[in-house]
Amino acid sequence: MESKPVLVIRSLLFWIGFIVNVVVFGLLIVILFFTPSSFRLRIARGWSLTNNFLLRIFCGITYTVEGRENLDVETAIILSKHQSTWETLALHSFTPYVRWVFKRELMRIPIFGWALALTDPIAINRGAGRAAIKQLIKEGTNKLNDGKWMVLFPEGTRTSPGKTHKYKIGGALLAEKSGYPVIPIAHNAGEFWPKHSFIKWPGTITVVIGPAIESKGRTADEINTDVFNWIENTMEEISDRSRWNR
Repeated sequence: MESKPVLVIRSLLFWIGFIVNVVVFGLLIVILFFTPSSFRLRIARGWSLTNNFLLRIFCGITYTVEGRENLDVETAIILSKHQSTWETLALHSFTPYVRWVFKRELMRIPIFGWALALTDPIAINRGAGRAAIKQLIKEGTNKLNDGKWMVLFPEGTRTSPGKTHKYKIGGALLAEKSGYPVIPIAHNAGEFWPKHSFIKWPGTITVVIGPAIESKGRTADEINTDVFNWIENTMEEISDRSRWNR
């Protein structure tokens, strides 16, 4: 295992590359604001792939994906574990061209936020309560009906390895009201890129894509329970306690 000073230097090099990456791809998306969102999402995928390249070169972080065949459905809602910043950068690399649901404050970030706003997302006011849920269901259903995949983090915030938050009902409610299936995703990225950590630890992130969870004729609570059980049970299989507190 490399010393912490070396890991700090490697992580610093990544962050320098990441900032350049954001500026280049972000400005490209902004400049091409007049193109279809599907084209701008292709640029976002290039940004995601470049992030993974930078992580591999500078930090020694790679990833494997199991269950890619479960993405072979026409349109679906992805509900993913949220342990790290990694999944917000990397999901574009191995999923269909997804539309994100996020807090609208992110769009105020120069360049990054401007580009994010141009990727056909749903920007939610978290303080709006029921109005935010209604917005999610209305806009999300319209996008799904247009063949656009959606992605949400049901925990709502990053959770440390070995821990979990209560899964919020929004994604499951969108599935109930729209009738589209849910694809659950589990991963252990937090063991290599912990939240609030500058250092990134080398190794291979394991991503597991689960089978579709049907939503037609089912309640949001039933869907949410199935998503929770599948993701958290899978987390127990792919997690390594020795990497939780480093």
